[in-house]
Amino acid sequence: MLFDDNFGFITYDLYGGNLDKDKSTKLVSVDEGFLRGNMFADLYKPYKNYTIKKINPKNRKEELLLEIMELSFAINDLNLYLDLHPDDMIMLEKFNAYVEKSCQKEMEYVKNYGALEVIDNTSYEKFEWIKNPWPWDNEGGTKYV
Repeated sequence: MLFDDNFGFITYDLYGGNLDKDKSTKLVSVDEGFLRGNMFADLYKPYKNYTIKKINPKNRKEELLLEIMELSFAINDLNLYLDLHPDDMIMLEKFNAYVEKSCQKEMEYVKNYGALEVIDNTSYEKFEWIKNPWPWDNEGGTKYV
């Protein structure tokens, strides 16, 4: 939002136009948006000669963690959009679909590889949150942190 000279709000969208105008918002895939740092096809401008390098997971654990990180990014980016456009039902549906898919992937990760967050501790006999290795211990050559 911007202010006009009379201190009134001017509603302005990310596309450089008035919010009342018809707009077509196109999203890129979750993995492409994660690599670019932007989920919106119309808003991405690469920096100079920068080329995006694809991340290649080495095993299923890294692949699942990458999927969770990609979905988390998409959720955060759409959250920012929905803060400005709360009545966009198409984006809200996509947001909810990403949230549901993210929850499924996180549950799969926790079931197979252990906790992602402290609240994921599933053992009632031992507090396993401190169980090593941590992602930044770089075991197996991962470079996510």
